[in-house]
Amino acid sequence: MDAEAREKLERTTRWEPQEAEPAIFRRWLDGGYFHPEATGTPEENYSIAIPPPNVTGALHMGHALNGSVQDVLVRRARMEGRNTLWILGTDHAGIATQAVVEKRLREDGTDRHELGRGAFTERVWAWKEEYGARIRDQYQRLGASCDYDRERFTLDDDYARAVRRVFVELYEKGLIYRDEYMVNWDPGSRSAISDLEVENRDQEDTLFSISYPIEGSDRSLTVATVRPETMMADTAVAVNPTDERYSDLVGGHCTLPLVGRRIPIIADEHVDPEFGTGALKITPGHDANDFEIGRRHGLEEVTIIGEDGRMLEEAGERFAGLTVAEAQEAVVSALKEEGVLEAEEPYVHSVPFSHRSGERIEPLISLQWFCRMEELAGPAIEAVERDEVRITPERWKRVYLDWMREIRPWCISRQLWWGHRIPVWYRGDETWVGEEAPEGEGWVQDEDVLDTWFSSAIWPFATLGWPDDTPDLRAFYPTDFLTTAREILFLWVARMVMTGIEFTGKVPFDDVYVHAVIQARDGRRMSKSLGTGIDPLEEIDRHGADALRFGLLAMSSTQDVRFSDARVEQGRDLANKLWNASRLILLNVEAPDPAGRIVPPLPEADEDRWILSRLESTIATFGELVSEYDFSHAVGELYDFVFTDLCDWYLEIVKPRIYDGDPSLAPILLSTLERTLALVHAVMPFVTEEIWGYHPYREGELVVHELPVADPTRIDLELERAFGEAIGMTRLLRSWRDAAGVPAGTVLRVVEPEEAGTWEFVTRLGRAEAVQPDGDEPLATVAGFGILPGEGLDPAEIAERLDSRRSKLEAELEKVVGRLGSPGFTEKAPPEVVSEERRREQDLRDRIAGLG
Repeated sequence: MDAEAREKLERTTRWEPQEAEPAIFRRWLDGGYFHPEATGTPEENYSIAIPPPNVTGALHMGHALNGSVQDVLVRRARMEGRNTLWILGTDHAGIATQAVVEKRLREDGTDRHELGRGAFTERVWAWKEEYGARIRDQYQRLGASCDYDRERFTLDDDYARAVRRVFVELYEKGLIYRDEYMVNWDPGSRSAISDLEVENRDQEDTLFSISYPIEGSDRSLTVATVRPETMMADTAVAVNPTDERYSDLVGGHCTLPLVGRRIPIIADEHVDPEFGTGALKITPGHDANDFEIGRRHGLEEVTIIGEDGRMLEEAGERFAGLTVAEAQEAVVSALKEEGVLEAEEPYVHSVPFSHRSGERIEPLISLQWFCRMEELAGPAIEAVERDEVRITPERWKRVYLDWMREIRPWCISRQLWWGHRIPVWYRGDETWVGEEAPEGEGWVQDEDVLDTWFSSAIWPFATLGWPDDTPDLRAFYPTDFLTTAREILFLWVARMVMTGIEFTGKVPFDDVYVHAVIQARDGRRMSKSLGTGIDPLEEIDRHGADALRFGLLAMSSTQDVRFSDARVEQGRDLANKLWNASRLILLNVEAPDPAGRIVPPLPEADEDRWILSRLESTIATFGELVSEYDFSHAVGELYDFVFTDLCDWYLEIVKPRIYDGDPSLAPILLSTLERTLALVHAVMPFVTEEIWGYHPYREGELVVHELPVADPTRIDLELERAFGEAIGMTRLLRSWRDAAGVPAGTVLRVVEPEEAGTWEFVTRLGRAEAVQPDGDEPLATVAGFGILPGEGLDPAEIAERLDSRRSKLEAELEKVVGRLGSPGFTEKAPPEVVSEERRREQDLRDRIAGLG
């Protein structure tokens, strides 16, 4: 280390991420470490295709967690020497992006129709350029080691060509077709959306009972409905064929109130005899179940609600132009006037809403493009059943398979301007489906665009150049890993498996990790509109990227968890601890010559063998946990080793040897620091890279340093157990000193336990000296050590202080035990809160026991 570097290290007494991180990341980029050559095979290489964020705005905390998980795996693979590619990119996000740009236009006093399609899409492209650059910068701030030179976008020209190829091939196989069918119509976005974009919410409505007069009789059928506003489109009344109450009416007719239309009474097994009166009004044009019943019975399909959510002329002059809610009020009033409204009662049921616009879904019959899914789903089911694609946690495998076995046709067309225009052209009665426009005059392209998820479904291979046989595709497909949130397991993950097998003959990735959702601090979902969002960049500005990465990984689990400031602060403290421990070593240890760098197989000092064993055990355990995608426990292992074993204990034990210049320590300390930095790097890349810059063994950047592999010959579990016991005793001695009010400068006289053990450092770090029993009655026995009276120790005062401390701890313990004994707490509180309370209970019991 030269004089300038030493002077800088001496004056920098805390890790300063805001100053160091940008320069480190620029060094990585300039070194080309994230941009691999397209050589080797997918089996030799390692690749991940990033779940592409929507270009609707900035990254949120879910992206930060997702990115942290991927970067741990990517950095470790790179350090293993594998040719490693992390594909970066963004998604055009049709409905979502169009919605935010339209909102901006309304604020400017205009709209897309006034601009026209061409000018509007230019506005959206400008939005994409702004927010795409912002997203790229945010990933860099996080430390994400993506290939920023291979960045892709789902509307790139080459990507769009791949999307058209998929559409055309599926069409030619007969899987894509056009039909008038019932769809989920979103009046907010004025587009059809898929079943997976529908969010069902429990809502209280009114259940209305309406009399339908039976033809040729003075009887009537009472029909129960929550949607009287659609009754003008009724084309039948249905009953269950086993319902004896109505068996004599099946085949007859009744009169539709308000309209006077004669409609049939039919029998269908779908009708639930227990719901309402057991008679169901059938509205094929405005209810998905009624649509299926209508098709089975050949019923007319009448539409009275338009795409704008307002009543059409077909609803009648009195109701035309009204919103659906206004129409319901008007219809109920008309039913009362006609004397056919029998009853009203509250009714709670599940109501579909658009996940995109938030508006209530209006089932409509619409001419749309669909994709038949059964043929694609079969191989994708088999791939997961055979674990060719492994889904973690295991429960999501079952959910995936259950959904895939019940898969339905997918409505793939959207009535939008932003997106992949459907590659279909019309001229009179002629239709052309192709990757390019047909030759000749008069052809008009379909106005609709494809569902965003149609283009996202080919992300893992289209980003690598498919349909061309590119070097990137040959080197990096299939990819190795995907991490995702559970809500897009079907929207995206399942569809990638289907298209990957269909178009490449290979699954798109080996492993899928469904990560937890990080909630707001109060347990609600993170949302800008709710005021519960937490900006990752603010956390990075406050504590540094390493702290946020560590905190998010520590929070991640199989359960949804609340955002924890304490976990991020724990990451910040760990970075500072590692920084200062490294300063202690690097500023006080003389680097040996190359021949003296070898660490002996069995160092003489117990503490040296112990720390080497703990390091190798941690390397092994951390690697196993990461391979199982148990990131929370993995970073917990790192923390325990670095913060506790290495910094709090080992360095404290060997400080006298460091300051005495013990030559046997240099190779152990410097090797341990090197391997620790390389181990921690994937989780906390910035602070480890900065420290590595001062290390005398440094050759090249840490980002491409060899990943440490555990050396089993150095692991001594019995020694680790003995030292763990000794550390526990030292803690108890220190705790007793604090509780008893023993002055810091006072050295305790103690009688060591009779059994053999590593007591020398216990007494030294506990500020005690071992003496032979002298007949005095011990003040207390703590962890087997008899604490004898001595100068400055008043037994009565000590007993009083200990009793006071014991009383406070016992009162606190009583409250904790009471909470844990309450089903209302253990069953309703978040799991992490209950777990923390159980840990607190054990801690209190240990502290009470440690009072002697």
